[in-house]
Amino acid sequence: MLKTRVITALVLLAILLPILFLNNFFAFAAASLVFFAAGAWESLRLFGYSRPRLWAGFWTVAYALIVFVSGMPSVRGLFGLCVLLWALRFIPALGLGLPPLATPGNRLLSVTYTLGLLGCFIAIVSLFQHSPLYLLSIMAIVWVADIGAYFAGKGFGRHKLAPSISPGKSWEGAVGGWLAVLVIAAASVMFLDEETFAGRLYGRFGWPGFIVVMSMLVVASVVGDLFESQLKRRAGIKDSSNLLPGHGGVLDRIDALIPVLPLAALIDLWL
Repeated sequence: MLKTRVITALVLLAILLPILFLNNFFAFAAASLVFFAAGAWESLRLFGYSRPRLWAGFWTVAYALIVFVSGMPSVRGLFGLCVLLWALRFIPALGLGLPPLATPGNRLLSVTYTLGLLGCFIAIVSLFQHSPLYLLSIMAIVWVADIGAYFAGKGFGRHKLAPSISPGKSWEGAVGGWLAVLVIAAASVMFLDEETFAGRLYGRFGWPGFIVVMSMLVVASVVGDLFESQLKRRAGIKDSSNLLPGHGGVLDRIDALIPVLPLAALIDLWL
């Protein structure tokens, strides 16, 4: 399993890193289109659609029209809607539960979640237009939080964060991930200045605003991870798909990014 994970990761890096750092918008947007299509298909499977490929195709066409045809119009409203959906619908679902699969409530939830996925990928393209490093500096917040939570949870985890959704996560792990983000992001402020999201954040709001926004993004990453775990638990599956051997599916890799990137992109517009 480890060998398979490493091989898959190396292949993805070999494909994505040149696309990212060539700073070619069309190539990057085309790659994002492929991953969005895969993520939409996986999402609709989790919601019990009988023809997930057909509906994923519909969403993919919508994404392509926004990115390639409309020329990325003002997307502030889309990012704001995504943030509201997470605050008012998805976060409460962690405590209230999900509607049964074969119900109108489930179909409505599937539309809103896929809309959130669309907002995530539009945010990816929007932030890439700022610079590849800037995009990576935001995505790294989620990666650092995940790694920090893993090691803190392994070493100190005692109190379960959401035992009915994801038994392996603990409050100690979540706090460890949050502290890791604050430390690494603060280091990026000192050494990279305003080339990163954290640097711009500090330059505008100082340390208090920096801590508040970073904390919000860490919380959003945990919520995104838990919500996808809740969807998989309801569907009775371990991974969203097997598209990425050793890693599961695309959603398994980006679940924490789905709420974080629209929020970060919205904050970036304010910056």
